Amino acid sequence: MRKIFSLIVLALGAALIFGPAQARPTGPEVRMPRVFGDHMVLQRGKPLVVWGWAAPGEKVTVALNGNKKEAAADATGRWTTVLPVMAAGGPFEMTVAGRTGGLAFKDVLVGDVWLCSGQSNMEWPLRAAENGADAVKAANHPLIRLLNVEQKASPQPLPDIGGAWAVCSPESAGDFSAVGYFFGRNLQADLHVPIGLINSSWGGTLIETWTPPAGFEMTPALSGIVRDLAMADEDYRGLLPGKLAEMEAWIASVRKALERGGAIPLQPGWPEHPIYGQGFPEKPTSLYNGMIHPFVPFALRGAIWYQGESNVITKDGMLYYEKMKALVNGWRKLWGQGDFPFYFVEIAPLGGPTYEDDELPKLWDAQRASLAIPNTGMAVVNDVGNLEDIHPWNKLTVGNRLALWALAKEYGRKDVVFSGPLYRSMGIQDGKAVISFDDTGGGLDVRGGGELTWFEIAGEDRVFKKAAARIEGDTVVVWSEAVPAPAAVRFGWNKKAEPNLMNKEGLPASPFRTDSW
Repeated sequence: MRKIFSLIVLALGAALIFGPAQARPTGPEVRMPRVFGDHMVLQRGKPLVVWGWAAPGEKVTVALNGNKKEAAADATGRWTTVLPVMAAGGPFEMTVAGRTGGLAFKDVLVGDVWLCSGQSNMEWPLRAAENGADAVKAANHPLIRLLNVEQKASPQPLPDIGGAWAVCSPESAGDFSAVGYFFGRNLQADLHVPIGLINSSWGGTLIETWTPPAGFEMTPALSGIVRDLAMADEDYRGLLPGKLAEMEAWIASVRKALERGGAIPLQPGWPEHPIYGQGFPEKPTSLYNGMIHPFVPFALRGAIWYQGESNVITKDGMLYYEKMKALVNGWRKLWGQGDFPFYFVEIAPLGGPTYEDDELPKLWDAQRASLAIPNTGMAVVNDVGNLEDIHPWNKLTVGNRLALWALAKEYGRKDVVFSGPLYRSMGIQDGKAVISFDDTGGGLDVRGGGELTWFEIAGEDRVFKKAAARIEGDTVVVWSEAVPAPAAVRFGWNKKAEPNLMNKEGLPASPFRTDSW
């Protein structure tokens, strides 16, 4: 396998790094992963899986809010129990007691927990967002709790994360995800229940790095990735017998050198795993292993996702839809909580040389197609981007639009319009194309007034011409004198497109094409 990462793993540490994924971490005999801690939020309305490590065979008692459960550690030292469903409330204390020690977590709330993940636009901190300084100063929200997950890649699932829960305050909010913060702030203000936000994101990363093996295995179009993962593991295992023999010979030579007072021979290098990176992850599953798996199956209400820029650069196009299926279905399978809500951001338009030709519109097409995945939603942000910056500073609007999906779909707010117009179908009438939409809200409208922009039309020659367009009820009629027999329409099909079609609630329409040429 070609070398892809720069880390050289020392042999003496390899047993810890590449040992069994569920091995009990070193430390106190009774221990729990860091997703459990002071100030945490536990999910209301769902059974609460609680787990940790103790001495093999040791009995552990977990108590919270009048509920008490026992568990026994297995041969590896891992124990698991399930606390019953609870209503929102707190603060409580959760205690975990065993023969060899115990833990007590204070200021525990029960409310709704949301996972915030993706690449740099999700990672983007509140202090660096538009009006970030003012937002940080006002971030006194004791019923919102924040957990920043330490960035770490791994070739195998890790048992724990780095990071700790914090009460939302000016001191803790500044370095938290701006999109996640605004999303959570909106929900808490509306629902009046505690909100827990887990930020597990890393700039510049591909969607496949966040996807578990189970997700790829569930997606036939990605069978090549399944094979690559199997080959990488097989290649790594194939290297180890020879390296172990080399290491054993080195250990023997060190012993002799110590006994005789001779020079200590140099330690041989240890092979790196093909799915491991330190500093910047590249390969499938690496961030799932290091930054998601450690807190599965900590109960969640749902997830929000802002990612895709890196997969434009790799020219995924509609393949990104398959990768979205693998991510969402893989997470849901491993969490075992059914089809929990998954709301994502359609990435913003961008000028300059970062994206080639129509690769960005192709990814938009894949993102819009991803709405076919059950219980998903997409926040369209082509009106609040920045053509000169891949990181638009307006994170408030992004977070609020994700919250609209949650309020309407997950929390049942019937009065909330949650989406802008989404393409449904095209018909031809009197030499003009008639485009129908879903999610028109109070009706179609033009942002800023004037003529509709970024519509194109083509005949069977597949040559697209700039088109005129007008709103007629809940449809848009599109035409061009240069195309007397239209066959296809494209809207916003350009990486720099900032179209002005929206609904009367101000939510913009998503780009689309009616053709598959």
